Parts: sequence; C-alpha cells; structure tokens
Amino acid sequence: MIQDQKIKGWLLYQETAGSAKPDVYSRKRLAQVAERARIELRTYRPEQFDLVVNKEQEKRILVDGEAVPLPDFILPRTGAGTTYFTLAVIRHLEGLGVRSFNSSESIERVKDKLFTQQLLAKHNLPVPKTMLVKFPVNTDIVSRYLGFPLIVKPLSGAQGIGVFLAVSKTRFEDLMQLIEAANSKANIILQEFVSLSKGRDLRVFTIGGHAIACMERKSKRGRLKANYSQGSSVKKIELTPEINKLASKASKILGLEVAGIDLLFDGKRFKICEANSSPGFQGLEKCCEVDIPQAIYKYIKQTLIKCSKTIESLI
Repeated sequence: MIQDQKIKGWLLYQETAGSAKPDVYSRKRLAQVAERARIELRTYRPEQFDLVVNKEQEKRILVDGEAVPLPDFILPRTGAGTTYFTLAVIRHLEGLGVRSFNSSESIERVKDKLFTQQLLAKHNLPVPKTMLVKFPVNTDIVSRYLGFPLIVKPLSGAQGIGVFLAVSKTRFEDLMQLIEAANSKANIILQEFVSLSKGRDLRVFTIGGHAIACMERKSKRGRLKANYSQGSSVKKIELTPEINKLASKASKILGLEVAGIDLLFDGKRFKICEANSSPGFQGLEKCCEVDIPQAIYKYIKQTLIKCSKTIESLI
C-alpha cells in the first residue's frame, strides 16, 4: 500500500514571462522537504515532455525523448504563466491516472481573473466590482459603474506585473490609448479601487480547502502593489473566523487544493481580490513559523492513501 512505500512525485515548473522574481525559493524548499517526507521528487519543465496519444494509453510518458514510468502525483508550479502546452501535459498525465495537485481544470480556471471573480460572485462571496475591457473603451460606462480612481490589470498575470492605478478619468483614457496602440486585442480588466487596502493586503495559504497560515503584505513607500516578490514587508496575521471562511470557501469553489487567496481590506470586512494556483511561500515561512512543503506533502499522502483504499474496496 502507498503508506508503506516511498511515493514518487514530479514537480512541474515554468517561469512566468516577465516575472519580477522567479520563485526559486519554493522549488528548493519543496525539493529539500521531499526526502524527509519519504517522497522521491523529480523536477521537470513542460518543454521536456512529448505527448503521444494512442488507444493503448501506456502507463509511460516521453521525457527528454525517453519513455519513463509514471509518478504517483504531479505538483504543478506554473500558475498564471501556464501555457496551452503546459495544460496539455498536465491533462495528459491526469488521463493516464496521475493525480495532480492542483488539477488542470482548476489551474486554467484561476488563470482567468475575470472568470475567477464571476465564480466567486456567483456564490455570493465579496469581490471588487470588475469589468472586462473592449476597445475602444467607453469611458462613460466605466465612470458610471466603477468610477475613479480604479485598478487596471491584465486578465492573466502574477506578482503584480502589469497592474496600474488610474487616478483620474484623464489618466485612464491616456493609459487605454497606450494599450490599444500597442495591442488592441489585449485582454484587460478593470476593478474598483478599494482605497483602504492601497499598498497592503492579506495572503492566505490554503491546503485541501483549509486555511493554514495568513500574513499581511505591505508595500514600501506607499506603493500600490503589496507583492512580497517586489519587496513588500510581511507580518503574521491570526486566522480569524472571517478570514478562514472566505479563503476556504474561495479555494473550494475554484477547485484549488493548494492555493494562495488574496484579500483586500474593506473597513472591518474583506473582499477577495485574486486566487493563485501556484503561490510562493517564502514570506509566509519567514513570518508565520509554518512548514508549507511539509503540510503540502502530508495532504498529498493522505489523499493518495484515501484513493488507494477506495480502489482496493472496489476490487
């Protein structure tokens, strides 16, 4: 049975184009803790795979041109930079019976920030008002439903890359003209500016739909973005019932087994800003005294053992 043997896993990583800081820390920590957790972990990039589809569906896959046995699980660390090819690799492995933490479906779901907001709003969770841009932009409609200042961000992205604060209607129009001139087919969304959360937010780490740690991120010198990868300071925040409830519900609705849920300060309450399927955890481990890789591997092993027992009961 799985609990009596060493589990084999693959960590799938992909650097996000234009990322402010590659998440080397998380990959190194996951590799370091794997041995202690009795997990044989190998690290691959999507480009190392070749996909061959046939009716036999052999329990092997091509890596660097060689057929290799399948692992027990894969742990994608590709996040918002997930390409079609990367999703195809994850789907192919899932089709061969390999368990993915997170699933290809959930990764694709949260890569689209508008779709994320639509799903959360559908389940009556508090989210910032959000609009999808179409060029030419009707500024009057934007002004009527969102007002100024407002946040401009790409439909898919991470680490705060490409996120801007348009402080006035004039500045917004100038920015839209610039984006349209550069790429009139760019996928851009607009969000209401939650002023009480300027330069700060909460990052909640969830595993298996349960919040395990929370930190406040605060930008330097009053800047807009509070990403730790861009130099923000961090401090531990206790998991209150509201924080726990919002993060847990969001991760379950989005189907994320490993997630980073970002909350904005809205008076005494919070709004869910974004969800990350491949959250970094250097800041969390720095301030919260929590072993994130150990918690992830514990959940993975418990899930695989539960699945193996279910299969055995059906045989």
